[in-house]
Amino acid sequence: MAHTKKETTAQRVERLKRAANPWDGLEEIRRFAREGFDSIPPEWIGTYFRWWGVYTQGDGAGVTGGQGGVGRALQRFMVRIRIPNGILTSHQLRAIADLTRRHANGIADLTVRQNIQLHWVTIESLPEVLDGLWQVGLNTTGACGDVVRNVTGCPVAGVDADEVVDASPLVLEASRLLAGNAEFYNLPRKFKISITGCRVWCPYPEINDIGLTALTRMVRGTPEVGFSLRVAGGLSTEPYLGARLNAFVRWNQVLPVVKGVVELFRDSDVLREHRERARLKFLFLRHGWTADRFLSELQDRIGFQLDPAVEEHPPDDVYRDHVGVHAQKQSGLSYVGAVALRGRITAEQMQAAADLAERYAGGELRATNMQNLLVVNVPTLNAEPLAKEFDAIGLKVGGSAFWRGTVACSGTEFCKLAITETKSFSRWLVEELEERLPGFDQHLKLHVTGCPNSCGQHWIADIGIEGKKIKVHDRMVDAYYFCVGGASGFHQATARPVGYRCASTEVPDALERLLRRYLAQREPGENLRRFFVRHTDTELREFLAGEVVARVARDLPDPTRSLAQAGGLGD
Repeated sequence: MAHTKKETTAQRVERLKRAANPWDGLEEIRRFAREGFDSIPPEWIGTYFRWWGVYTQGDGAGVTGGQGGVGRALQRFMVRIRIPNGILTSHQLRAIADLTRRHANGIADLTVRQNIQLHWVTIESLPEVLDGLWQVGLNTTGACGDVVRNVTGCPVAGVDADEVVDASPLVLEASRLLAGNAEFYNLPRKFKISITGCRVWCPYPEINDIGLTALTRMVRGTPEVGFSLRVAGGLSTEPYLGARLNAFVRWNQVLPVVKGVVELFRDSDVLREHRERARLKFLFLRHGWTADRFLSELQDRIGFQLDPAVEEHPPDDVYRDHVGVHAQKQSGLSYVGAVALRGRITAEQMQAAADLAERYAGGELRATNMQNLLVVNVPTLNAEPLAKEFDAIGLKVGGSAFWRGTVACSGTEFCKLAITETKSFSRWLVEELEERLPGFDQHLKLHVTGCPNSCGQHWIADIGIEGKKIKVHDRMVDAYYFCVGGASGFHQATARPVGYRCASTEVPDALERLLRRYLAQREPGENLRRFFVRHTDTELREFLAGEVVARVARDLPDPTRSLAQAGGLGD
């Protein structure tokens, strides 16, 4: 008897994408809403909904509650709202707050790519959510799926007193070009772009498939603004910091270059063979591509030569959370940045923030890459009163290093791929560290990610902790594996896995020991990054554990499982 070869995950997804463009399926979504959840076919549940920024929500147990590397799903949805460059109006935020209150149990999450995610949405209410967003100029198109995700930029573009250029018009143009465009509905996997004119590179161009950063060159004595170009950055289970190409991209070349790189990715059939290796970075990691080859292929694609790169000056240990009150380049105006701790925000807080933005400023807000919210174009006389009002609604303008620096992914609360709960854990962790280490005086990026896919970006954190499970008294409990010393900019580096893992309940103890050792032994002017550099993994494990302990393997998932079929949930 002949045996039919089982279809792989990659083959199934590629077949489904060839069969239909999900963006043509709006009327099907409306029919599902009329007929109920049971009317939804598997290809929509598992694949097509993602093109609309929609995923089935996990049951709270995460990946360990399911099989085949994916947890069980509820008959509820996560809906991700695409917000290019994080630019919002009070009218739009108020609409999101209203939808959150009526359809999403009153809570939402700000993400590391300037999106807002809703949860608990039913199929019956999904069309009303989509329609409500369209009515205020927002949408979910391409917020998930094998497409170009939300295009990110500096959240203080246009108001930053030190920016090279306001690049937000390019972000918005790139988003209009790519989101919902049938030419780009079928990419091998997700594709991420950042375009920034700021000097501190706050959208982290190094971890994007395309990272464009503004700089200036002199042409016959006249300054000309253009962009450095990095390609193929990405995190997940195999982090790769983007390769800088030998190219100076002029302003009017940005969109053709962006389109050309996306086309190269789209047409790379070799990247469609394995879902877990379908990102642009694998041309470099697995297929022998170099920066020179990529540039040559790109120039052939776009039909013109790019000028050689010019010297750039990556930011040197600059913290970029944009929290606090800061003067703008416009005289008499400031922006005010408030922390939504671990990205969690309620409908009431969004409503209040929209009201405050109108009362104290012109109603212009921004979502940031560190899961925070800020108001721009605030008359400076109004800045402090606005800051006090933000504090009163639980969105602190300032706060401890732990409050400001903690980032967390969705975790098992909503995500089917997560191993650990992250949001409540992160809040508890921050509160513990504030109590144990009052007055800690260093900027700290403390990133919590619930699985190896790194949606919480632990690879670029000062301290990144990755969710695991360990057995304690014959019971499996949440645990975290420690990585330290991640950085972007001048000192770019992926965080070092130091070989230490402990139960989640022991994480505050471990961090307290590590940070107290830093405070006691740091050299004059030494920050955490430099402290970690001058200590071995063995020493850092001892600092964390309080005693000498053997290295523990990072315990990567079995590559034959579909955990990283991953990467879908990441922004």
